[in-house]
Amino acid sequence: MKFNLLFNKPSFLLVLSILFFTLLINNVNANIEDNLKKITLKLRCMTCQNQTIYDSEADFSLDIKKIVIQKLQNNETEKEIINFLIQRYGEYIVFEPQMNKQNIFLWFFPFVIMALSLVFLILRIKKN
Repeated sequence: MKFNLLFNKPSFLLVLSILFFTLLINNVNANIEDNLKKITLKLRCMTCQNQTIYDSEADFSLDIKKIVIQKLQNNETEKEIINFLIQRYGEYIVFEPQMNKQNIFLWFFPFVIMALSLVFLILRIKKN
């Protein structure tokens, strides 16, 4: 009789639904934590010396982590979050600069120097 009372249909459905929602919430939290790590590893702590937001325990880093978590809970994408942080703190906050017209020089300058060095080397070899 006690066995039947524990596993009657309504209570069994209630236990199953609680278990399902607990697993669902844990999965969502794990997903947010994974995305938090992925995003904050790409961001530089402005108060530390070249340390990622993820690795830093500075107040600035903790504030940025809170902002990222809030935006992830609002279903914003990684690109939207990073663009927001760049707008707010400048491009220095990301370790890898974006390719745009302001910093295209940073992306192509090494190749220009390498090409000029190669031309100089070839001319020097032909001269000798």
